Amino acid sequence: MKKNFFDRFADWAAYFTGSAWAFLGASGLVIIWAATGPLFHFSETWQMIINTGTTIITFLMVFLIQKAQNKDSKAIQIKLNELVATSKKASNRIVDIEDLTEDELDQLHKFYEKLGEQRGNRSVSHTSRHDKEIPNHRYK
Repeated sequence: MKKNFFDRFADWAAYFTGSAWAFLGASGLVIIWAATGPLFHFSETWQMIINTGTTIITFLMVFLIQKAQNKDSKAIQIKLNELVATSKKASNRIVDIEDLTEDELDQLHKFYEKLGEQRGNRSVSHTSRHDKEIPNHRYK
């Protein structure tokens, strides 16, 4: 599978910026900047250099972090969907659950909280209880 330039760059940047070398490099730059303060008499320009640099880097990193997060989230969802699809007792309703609205997710969350409380008190059949309470359940 061929990745485009942005995907390759985003993967590399996420890997690199999470490394010890990136942290050491950034720390080194801050130390050099701080050490040059007396040379520049701690001027506004001297302060603006670090402020502008960190603002630009932070702004760009937000997009790279979001790209990496989206990719990781999608991969995790696919893995979870595979586990749900292969489990005989799991509901197919849960596959692609990330596409539900916030209200629908809240409703399912409440259902599973109740199910957990009931299981704590006595044994409850997962599939029969689940099938009755969640609408549009498709049997495997």
